This record gives sequence, C-alpha cells and structure tokens, in this order.
Amino acid sequence: MDALELVSSNKCFGGYQKVYSHESSELKCKMNFSIYLPPQADGGDAKLPVIFYLSGLTCTEQNFISKSGFQKYAAEHGIIVVGPDTSPRGVKIPNDDESWDFGVSAGFYLDAEKEPWSKNYRMGSYLNKELYELIQKAFGNIVDPSRVGIMGHSMGGHGALVSVLRNPGLYKSVSAFAPICNPVACPWGVKAFSGYLGDDKSKWVEWDATELVKKYDGPPLTLLIDQGAGDKFYTEKQLLPENLVEACRSVGVPVILNLRDGYDHSYYYISTYIGEHFDFHAKILKA
Repeated sequence: MDALELVSSNKCFGGYQKVYSHESSELKCKMNFSIYLPPQADGGDAKLPVIFYLSGLTCTEQNFISKSGFQKYAAEHGIIVVGPDTSPRGVKIPNDDESWDFGVSAGFYLDAEKEPWSKNYRMGSYLNKELYELIQKAFGNIVDPSRVGIMGHSMGGHGALVSVLRNPGLYKSVSAFAPICNPVACPWGVKAFSGYLGDDKSKWVEWDATELVKKYDGPPLTLLIDQGAGDKFYTEKQLLPENLVEACRSVGVPVILNLRDGYDHSYYYISTYIGEHFDFHAKILKA
C-alpha cells in the first residue's frame, strides 16, 4: 500500500478533521482525501462505522468538510467520514480544464473508456476498490469493514447511488442530496458520458442509477433522496429524481424522496438537512 502523507489536521467537535495525500495506482497521480475521526476513535476498543461522501461538480475534498457542518453529527453518532476528491488532479490532459462540467473536478465517479481519459479518469475503481481498501487497511484498528455507508451531492449523489447499485453489499446505506439521477437523459450526463465513455449508449446505462436499479438484486437497500424544490438544476431537468423514484417503485426497491420547499443546490441547503442524513445512516449502520 502506498504511504499516506498527512496534509492537515484540525480538532473539531472533539475529533479530528484530517486530509491525507497518496499516490493512486488507479488514477496514476497524487490524490487527496479527507477523513473525519470522531472522538470515539481515540483509544476506544470498538470499531466504528464509516460513511464515504462524494462531492459534486467543481469541488475538491475541501467543500464538504468546510461548508456542511457534518462533523457535529458524525461526532454525536461516532461515525468516521471519508471524502475523496472528485477527479484526478495534475495529470495534464489537453483541454481538461476548458469547461466546469467535464474534465478536472468533474470525474463523474465512473471508469472512462475513451481516449485520452481512460488512463487516468477511473474514479469508479478508485473509489470502490483502491480508496475503499486503503481506508480499511490504513485505519483498520478503528474501521468496522461490515458497516460502511455512502452519500453524495449532485454529481457525487450520482456517484453514491451508482456505487451502491453496481457493487451490491459493499455499502449498507446510501443517501444523496440533489443527485443526478438519470444522467443518460440530462445534458450534464450526455456530455460526460459521451466524452468519457464514447457513443455506445449501452455503456452509458451501466453508470446510470435509474437504469441500474431496474436490475438490482443485492441485499435490501433503501435509497434516501433529498431535493431542494428551488434548485435551478432541478427545474432545468438536470437531476430528474422522479425518474429514479418511478424506476425504484417498478421493481420494489424502497425509496424516499424529500422535496424541500424553497431550498436550492447549495451547501446552505445541505447543512440544513445533513443531520437528518446522519440519523438515517446511523440507524442502518448501527443496527
């Protein structure tokens, strides 16, 4: 396992908010990830549950840890929280920073198949194999490998849903704020999928939660979707949560959609309801 390098450490709600870097074999570059270690991680014999949090377009590992206020709830519940970056950084693919919704900060948590992205843009395997295993090895004294959840926002909400559905049993709980629920049917998804995966749409559906849930046959799973009704990306049909709800109901997968009147796409909205999401995950992961 590649060595971890501590980037920062700050005491927060009795625990520590840390950022580490490491050399990724999947992405072939140095990557940062955040990890919040709640006070229960210090000197206790019991191993703790873990939640992975995936951020959205334009974000790094910093947005969630500095804007959401999640640490209060993670400390109360005794949950470790890990946050990867959103894409490979520093690999210098031509034109990778020309648009905000493709390339740098827009990895879409998939494994690219189209050149020149296929060598580095492997966020699906990075998250669900490399980083997942790294956390369990590097923090094996405090991490309970049988109690892992995942959540995310926007593009990261897409990543959380897809990761659960593509890897049955890897995560026990899942929730998402304003996720891109049906990327094959929205402009963001069409742009990203055609760019990373090519024109073969049979490959697109393998990274689309609305399509994947129709054939899900893993352990029992409840999807919690949170959506601001005042979110411009919701009204512009980028997110399409109703499509996912309809697909879930067609196959009997439990789904909760909370439509929040007046709330937008921002971290002001996430910080308002992040406590409810930690309550939801805690009930499942600590059952």
